[in-house]
Amino acid sequence: MRLRVLGCSGGIGRDLRTTSFLVDDDILIDAGTGVGDLSLAELARIDHVFVTHSHLDHVGSIPFLVDTVGGMRTQPLRVHATAATIEILRNHLFNWTIWPDFTEIPSASAPFMRYEEIEPGRCVRLSARGFTALPAMHTVPAVGYHLDSGSGSLVFTGDTGPNDELWRIVNRIADLKFLIVETAFSNQERQLAEVSKHLCPSMLAEELAKLRLDPEVWITHLKPGETELTMREVGESVRRHRPRMLQNGQVFEF
Repeated sequence: MRLRVLGCSGGIGRDLRTTSFLVDDDILIDAGTGVGDLSLAELARIDHVFVTHSHLDHVGSIPFLVDTVGGMRTQPLRVHATAATIEILRNHLFNWTIWPDFTEIPSASAPFMRYEEIEPGRCVRLSARGFTALPAMHTVPAVGYHLDSGSGSLVFTGDTGPNDELWRIVNRIADLKFLIVETAFSNQERQLAEVSKHLCPSMLAEELAKLRLDPEVWITHLKPGETELTMREVGESVRRHRPRMLQNGQVFEF
């Protein structure tokens, strides 16, 4: 499997894109603003979107994606999410007020988009590729994802605060090569991180102390304006895993 980072910032601005990863050429993990950098041909090849949660920085490009290429495709775009997240998308995004409901366009029997409900712990197989939702602790129903190629694994935590259950599951992934974990705030904003169920460097250190494996660790969802400070604090707080900052355009093969 090949994962390309389309966006990994906690905000927008010049050269900043919010969370989205392209797997091979047909699958998105989240659909933040980074999706907009793909060409029309690349957009049309996307068959699946696996959503971590309903916040706009993770789903904001789905409406534009399906509107742009729906008529160019022979099959609906499949949006994989938990039942709770699907309900939020139905009620608050694809609701005919914010955006048309593309599960009914051009008809309910042949729509441009379909929802596919996922359950944490149950693997979705697409050819030889496995996608398993992992528990996340956020302000809305949320998951992370375990991507399994058959010869190696990558875990994306999604947006999450402290999460003991996640690490119990991750520690059982013997072929884990890459871990992408969020750290949204600097230590001076730890209280905000706790309230919003994100991590700061001191909290990240507490979480990574639960990790028994030794994958490459990459930090995502850094807030603009605090990137250098937060990564400096990450380096001071976490010694063992030597976390590095995720970058747009970065590619992981596993």
